[in-house]
Amino acid sequence: MNLKNNLGSAQIKDVIESHPRIGEILDHYEIGCVTCGVGICLLKDVVSIHALGEEVEKKIETEINDYLDSNQQPITNNQ
Repeated sequence: MNLKNNLGSAQIKDVIESHPRIGEILDHYEIGCVTCGVGICLLKDVVSIHALGEEVEKKIETEINDYLDSNQQPITNNQ
């Protein structure tokens, strides 16, 4: 995944905390990270591990990047 501001390399818990809309996008594709108590997986890994296929992964990437373009807030990436 090629996500803006290297967001794919951020831990999913941090991503969802900073950008709840991304959690909603993932939920739409039945990726249930919002309820995960650990949250240390990287966003890019969370999507790929579900083996949704290249077409669906591209849709998720586009939706997240479109959201980031419209949101224009700083990205939290606590590596």
